[in-house]
Amino acid sequence: MLIALAIKLGDGGPIFFVQERVGKGGKHFRSFKFRSMIPDADGAEGPVQAEEHDPRVTPVGEVLRKTAMDELPQLWNIFRGDMSFVGPRALATHEAETRGGNSVALSAIPGYRERHAVVPGLTGIAQIYARRDIPRRQKFCFDRLYVDKRSFWLDLKLIFLSFWITFRGKWEVREKKL
Repeated sequence: MLIALAIKLGDGGPIFFVQERVGKGGKHFRSFKFRSMIPDADGAEGPVQAEEHDPRVTPVGEVLRKTAMDELPQLWNIFRGDMSFVGPRALATHEAETRGGNSVALSAIPGYRERHAVVPGLTGIAQIYARRDIPRRQKFCFDRLYVDKRSFWLDLKLIFLSFWITFRGKWEVREKKL
């Protein structure tokens, strides 16, 4: 309730960000998050990857992102079976990689299809070990590594690290090596 109130008082916009995402086997589902960016942040361009110090992030959203509290509504997606606690990040259906003014469909990037062999997760190797703004090609390498190496113990490690990073409030300040 406090998060919802902070978002609403922050700019009067919607509390939740709802987006069509792609899950296991290419199945589409609606993902729910607390809104951390200005209303209609995707605008005319459509979904694009957030960058470090993204000007679209609201002051409340900055705190939510640092603590990963913006992800809490995705527990509903886990309950429904669309997501898991650990796995590759669920991507938006029409998301594109934008670098240097060029736009590339994510489905054209090597590793895109392999990541759909497992249920997407709240956390994963890419979310823990990669900066937010690295190119998708690199993130997909982390996702493929998870698909190839997934195990109960790896999932426990990633969940523990996620809680540790959230507790410290430093999701945005990570550059660890595997």
